[in-house]
Amino acid sequence: MNNNHFQIWENCLTVIKDNVSPISYSTWFQPIVPLKLENEILTLQVPSHFFYEYLEEKYIDLLRKTLRKELGSNAKLEYNVVMENNHMANVKPLSVIVPGNNPANTKNRPVKNPFSQEEPSIKNPFVIPGIKKLQIDSQLNPDYTFSNFIEGDCNRLARSAGWAVSENPGGTAFNPLVLYGDSGLGKTHLAQSIGLKAKELHPEKTVLYVSSQKFQTQFTEAIRNNNKNDFLHFYQMIDILIIDDIQELAGKEKTQNTFFHIFNHLHQSGKQLILTSDKAPIELKGMENRLLSRFKWGLSADLQNPDYETRVRILQQKAYKDGIILENDVIEYIATHVINNVRELEGALISLLAQSTLNKKELNLELAIEIIDKLVKNTKREISIDYIQKIVCDHFNMAIDLLQAKTRKREIVQARQIAMYFSKSMTKASLSTIGSQIGKKDHATVLHACKTVNNLIDTDRAFKTQIDEINKKLKM
Repeated sequence: MNNNHFQIWENCLTVIKDNVSPISYSTWFQPIVPLKLENEILTLQVPSHFFYEYLEEKYIDLLRKTLRKELGSNAKLEYNVVMENNHMANVKPLSVIVPGNNPANTKNRPVKNPFSQEEPSIKNPFVIPGIKKLQIDSQLNPDYTFSNFIEGDCNRLARSAGWAVSENPGGTAFNPLVLYGDSGLGKTHLAQSIGLKAKELHPEKTVLYVSSQKFQTQFTEAIRNNNKNDFLHFYQMIDILIIDDIQELAGKEKTQNTFFHIFNHLHQSGKQLILTSDKAPIELKGMENRLLSRFKWGLSADLQNPDYETRVRILQQKAYKDGIILENDVIEYIATHVINNVRELEGALISLLAQSTLNKKELNLELAIEIIDKLVKNTKREISIDYIQKIVCDHFNMAIDLLQAKTRKREIVQARQIAMYFSKSMTKASLSTIGSQIGKKDHATVLHACKTVNNLIDTDRAFKTQIDEINKKLKM
């Protein structure tokens, strides 16, 4: 059968060619080389781990169907990942055998369904007769594990607390566990890591990950279909509930009210709640006070921008996972220039690998400079008024709430004026918008603040030095 692997792959390509565009076929299928066929396992050689991941993500169903058509229902794929480099003579390419997609089991065990009843009435409210088993999809991503989450000073508390929760869900003081921080710092990854580890250690527990947006959509559908109680009871069955981006429930009073009852039931039943947010609970606006107070019952742990050493380790781990070798100067250049968050860091590395693989370029510092400089230039974003207020208050070591206080203390008034000054120069917000967000002032006050700051910059050297320092922090 070993002699037939070329013919088998040719037969597969005949079908594949009719189901993909010519560009996709030439890019993703022509470079593949069939190596062997043993025990109904076809081994294909692909040029990189990035190439393998793309095939598994975009074309695995097509590959699986065509292969099973040729070899039967037990047919399997295996990849020989090779990093070839035409620029490096006499260097043996890296070769790694990778099995086809076989994700970790994230399924929950069947649980009792309180919605299906065979008897017309229930005498005991705590016993539901005739219940049937209900399958609940955990919604967990098997790639979001603790082993793939790089620990550093920026996230050590959050990761340690998450590990403790996964070992003893509902049995620690970290209930709820609120993970907060800016976008792209790994909140979703860490939250799902907790769920995956808890499933591994406690397979009998039902875990559910859901975004706030999906939670809101489900609630709206439940109201429309007049089955709000079913919605409520469903979530009250969960042992470990992970709600992502809880801040998106702000202003949605009915949804918050329902979540309040779910929260109370789970917490009182010793179940675990894990929430993620882009802000600390104390800074969330548009949320009911009774919910905010409950968010503070457990632990709120922040995830900060990764420091240089952590960024280097993230890149090293990602490169190792992708089966490639990166020189230290390439890793150091990326880590030095891509500093905002983990997501942008991984995106930069993916862009570099794509350019190297598809354009047959050497993975060196020259290519890194070419790609990263474009990415950094294109990812500059407008600074928000909230961020400016935070940086200004951090600089003067004062609470951000003081900027909204009705006081004439000189240091607070000056900090407010500086925040208005930078908001006018660094954002596209109108004067009225700036005033309403900083101290609830009108546009005339903002104009006066900007004029005052400009005058002090021209006349006070110490003040100008402070403005320069804040300016540097805002542009980092």
